[in-house]
Amino acid sequence: MSASSSRIQRAILSVTDKIGLVDFARKLSALGIELISTGGTAKLLRESDVKVKDISELTGFPEMLDGRVKTLHPKVHGGILHREHGIAAIDMVVVNLYAFEKTAAKPGVAFEEVIENIDIGGPSMIRSAAKNFNDVAIVTSPSDYDSIADELSRLAGSLSHETKWRLAQKAFATTAAYDAAIASTLERVGPESFPLQPEAGSFPPILRFTFHKTLDLRYGENPHQKAAMYSDGSGVGVANAHQLQGKELSYNNIVDLQAAWDLAQEFDEPVVAIIKHTNPCGTATGKTLAEAYKRALECDPVSAFGGVIGVNRPIDAEAAEEMHKLFLEVIAAPAFDDAAKAKFATKKNLRLVEVKAVNQKWVLKNVSGGMLVQDSDVRPLRDDDLKVVTKRAPTPEETRTLLFAWKVCKHVKSNAIVYARDGQTVGVGAGQMSRVDSAKIGAMKAQLPLSGTVAASDAFFPFPDGVEEIAKAGATAIIQPGGSQRDPEVIAAADRLGLAMLFTGVRHFRH
Repeated sequence: MSASSSRIQRAILSVTDKIGLVDFARKLSALGIELISTGGTAKLLRESDVKVKDISELTGFPEMLDGRVKTLHPKVHGGILHREHGIAAIDMVVVNLYAFEKTAAKPGVAFEEVIENIDIGGPSMIRSAAKNFNDVAIVTSPSDYDSIADELSRLAGSLSHETKWRLAQKAFATTAAYDAAIASTLERVGPESFPLQPEAGSFPPILRFTFHKTLDLRYGENPHQKAAMYSDGSGVGVANAHQLQGKELSYNNIVDLQAAWDLAQEFDEPVVAIIKHTNPCGTATGKTLAEAYKRALECDPVSAFGGVIGVNRPIDAEAAEEMHKLFLEVIAAPAFDDAAKAKFATKKNLRLVEVKAVNQKWVLKNVSGGMLVQDSDVRPLRDDDLKVVTKRAPTPEETRTLLFAWKVCKHVKSNAIVYARDGQTVGVGAGQMSRVDSAKIGAMKAQLPLSGTVAASDAFFPFPDGVEEIAKAGATAIIQPGGSQRDPEVIAAADRLGLAMLFTGVRHFRH
């Protein structure tokens, strides 16, 4: 193989994703490039009045086995590899693969359908063409059609060696990702699984992920760090969110956006979560989003400045009117109505982001040399989890607020203490090395009266001092996991101070 920028004379086109194909094929044909195609691709081109030759005319064989082996022929691969024996050279291969991942993700899909969507001929052609990148251009993505057509036009039907090399790199990445998706799916299921379901509670022996870069960020967590965002292509979740307006999202914006979105999705009633540096500085429910926002802002209006908001309802004009009054970085919602969009349009830098909800199966964390993987912390708190351990049981109102505070506390960095009243956070103590310090900081941060609040702790109290500090602040009830060797001392302190206490048996550390 020798580096070449010679004119492309013959191209084979065989694609599943036909977006942009007809226009691209017309441009190739206009440059005098002979087009060879297969099955549905050839049919589409003919119906669009693009001159094309059937693959069977090249190979001398009909498309067999419902088209499964149409391109697995020496005259195809010999042409791509530019070998001898009088085989006509193929200078360009335009191929994309069966939609395996999309098929496997369909609810209730049969195992046979998944297997049927494993492409055979496509990856073979891609690899042959990419291996011979000096002489062959391999095109695997419709997103490259325009730039390739432009270069062909500029260079009189040729492509530069650099372009062919770039396309080959992309091609090998495409087949690697495709094979990884197949392997990952088949590790989770077998022929006996109808419909397709992963084995519960299992982690694969080899962890494979495929993500596509969607955004180059200005910088990372700090200006000296470079960063980018990648998507799994699912169309759901924060990585696939739709930005309606505002400046480019930053790395920290996206991290806070995820934290705000996750907290908001904990609730069924209208809720607003205001996030600063991944911790909620204010969270509240309300009859409307506008009411919830005003109550969330009351918790810590100073910290809320420049914050990120997450909600679980479409934002309407009333909520937009209130949120418009404060400088905010990002607002994440399932949708924004027209009146809300019009109101926010006057704040050109404010980022409005529409997110489609998704149940995240795993949480991943980088460690040097590898990766930590765990199930997402989505276990709901059940009625039989709750255990009254003090002499005094919480009142119905205290119980409702304890459960609210418990949901918020789950999203506060450990050690975490949350003070709350009537569906509204009052003080948040986050990320301290000592739990009693978190109790003190949560009380210190409170802008609303602490008397009559309740408190949630993400993990057990190792000593009674944390309970004593919470009682000193004015709280009347506590919810916590329990499980400390000193639980009897902690419970005795609560009884002595007249507090009600619930144990959940569930811990919510967040590191």
